[in-house]
Amino acid sequence: MRPTRALLVEDDPNIVDLIRANLAARGFDAVVSTDGAGALQLLETEDPDIVLLDLMLPGIDGFELCRLMRERSTVGIIVVSGRGGERDKVTALNQGADDYLTKPFSIEELLARIMATLRRTRPPLPAPAEPTATVVRAGDVVIDLAGRQVSRGDTTIHLTPTEFALLRELALERGKLLSHAHLLRRVWGAGYATETEYVRVYVRRLRAKLEVEGGPALILTQPRFGYSFVAAEPLPSAEPLPAAEPSAAAEPSAAAEPSAGPSAGPSSGSFPAAGTADEL
Repeated sequence: MRPTRALLVEDDPNIVDLIRANLAARGFDAVVSTDGAGALQLLETEDPDIVLLDLMLPGIDGFELCRLMRERSTVGIIVVSGRGGERDKVTALNQGADDYLTKPFSIEELLARIMATLRRTRPPLPAPAEPTATVVRAGDVVIDLAGRQVSRGDTTIHLTPTEFALLRELALERGKLLSHAHLLRRVWGAGYATETEYVRVYVRRLRAKLEVEGGPALILTQPRFGYSFVAAEPLPSAEPLPAAEPSAAAEPSAAAEPSAGPSAGPSSGSFPAAGTADEL
C-alpha cells in the first residue's frame, strides 16, 4: 500500500520546504509543482490523495486552477493562501475547494485540516449496513446512501465527496432542522464549528445540482440557524371500502317458483334454500 500522496502547488521555496519536511515526517509522499500547468499534469500522473493549493501562482489565476482541478478530479483540495478575505474564501469554495487556510498558519493546524479532509474525500472502506433506510427519495431525486450515488430521473448527479457527505447528513435526518454548527462538526470536523460560510456555499452547490428551476425545494433554510432536508411525503390516506352487497344466498328465495310435480315438497336429493339467521 502506497503512502498518502500530497500534491503541493506552491512557488515559495521556504513554504515548500516547511510543508514537505513535516509531511515526510508523518509518512506522506509529497510532490511539488510551482505553476498551474505542472499542477494539472501531476494531478493526472501522480493521482494525489490531497492537494494543497496556493492562489498566488505565476501564469494562472489560482481560483481558475482550483476550478480546473475540480473538473478533473474529486481529490480533496485545501487552499493555502495569504489572501484572507471572506470573499476570497467564498470564491475558492465555490470553485470546488474543500477547505481554506490563511497564511501564516501553524503546521499542526495544517496537518489537522489535511487529516479531516482525507476522512471526507478518500473512498470509504466497506462499512456495515446503514442503521436506517439506505435509499432516500425526494420527488424524482434518489439518494443511494450505501452506494454513494445520486440521480434525478435517469440522470446521474456527480457530487464531490464533501458534497455527498453534507447531503448524506441532511438526508439521514430528513425533516429535522440541523444547525450550522452540527453540520460543520459532522461533515468537516470538530475544529470547523464556526466556519458557517462553508455550509452556506456547499448548500448552494447542492441546490444547483439537485433542484430544478421552478421545482420544489429539497433543502430548506432556517435563517441564521441551519438547514433541513424536505420531509418525506405522507402516504395517501386509505379510502373507506364500499359497503358489501348482500349476497344472493342471504336473501329469501321469494322469486323461486315451486316446480310442477306430484309433490309440493322438495325433490329427492335437493335442499331448501338457506334462510337468514332469524329464519334459522
